[in-house]
Amino acid sequence: MAEACFRRQTRPVTSEPSPRPSEPQRSAVIVNPNRVEGLDELRATVDEQLTAAGWPAPVWHETTAEDPGTGQARQAVEEGAEVVFVAGGDGTVRACIEGLVDTGVALVVLPGGTGNLLAANLGIPTETTDGVRVALEGGRRTVDVGEVDGQVFAVMAGMGLDAAMVDDAPTALKAKVGALAYVYSALRHLADDEMRVEVQVDDLPVLRRRARSVLVANVGRLQGGVNLLPEADPESGQMEVAVLAPQNIGHWFQLVAGVLRRRRRVPNMEKLRGSRIVVTTDRRQPRQLDGDVIDSSDSLEVTVRPGALLVCVYQPEESQDLATGSP
Repeated sequence: MAEACFRRQTRPVTSEPSPRPSEPQRSAVIVNPNRVEGLDELRATVDEQLTAAGWPAPVWHETTAEDPGTGQARQAVEEGAEVVFVAGGDGTVRACIEGLVDTGVALVVLPGGTGNLLAANLGIPTETTDGVRVALEGGRRTVDVGEVDGQVFAVMAGMGLDAAMVDDAPTALKAKVGALAYVYSALRHLADDEMRVEVQVDDLPVLRRRARSVLVANVGRLQGGVNLLPEADPESGQMEVAVLAPQNIGHWFQLVAGVLRRRRRVPNMEKLRGSRIVVTTDRRQPRQLDGDVIDSSDSLEVTVRPGALLVCVYQPEESQDLATGSP
């Protein structure tokens, strides 16, 4: 299948990491108690590091089933927090991002849960002490977010097979084997019917295909370190669009092999790029944002909000490539 690639439209980068803060900053910690083990230890570690650095004690909030983090993040902003630490999985992080976009308050990801894809793509350390150190040392970067039906995402939106896979991955299995639970779920859906899709990206010609899944990615790395879309750049003002259209098991193997071998042209996958993406299908399909399943629909409309989120990252001398995570 031919690959439809279009020239990246660049914009001036105005989000250089800021200098290390000269004064302590007010902070809050939002934690998902169902995804993070050892809450007492986490609290002691974070409080001790911040106190040693001369920062005020953080305000702690726990997520609930009714509010997975958005309300807590907005409350933290209203209470004057300049930095918000989030401890949980991708769903918790996404919910908190909804409360932090366009506020100028910096997000610190303290990874927990199954995926942690935003942390992996931004080169954020997985140890709590290192994550807090990143915040204390003052590296900051603004990144884009996508918006779908009034909800935001920072990693990836999807429609079709990927959303069905996320929806069906057993919770108990994820707790035991992590990302492998998604492989199990994906195998159950390989024989699902194709969907007819129309993909409109900015003012480019409409792409009409039979496809299994359509992904809109702010960053390119998936579970297990697989870099599906290495050209994805969360500071470009645009997102990568991947139309996956394998028709049989052999095509799936070709696609996976092409991704793992980092081929520029991957069989059975077409790529586009833009700042406004509208996907329409012939019937309602499951949809997901950063691993959170949202209402099914026959359309997925993504608008990019450039530079809407401030994230704590390594200082320039320690920074890691946003796409590959390599120094």
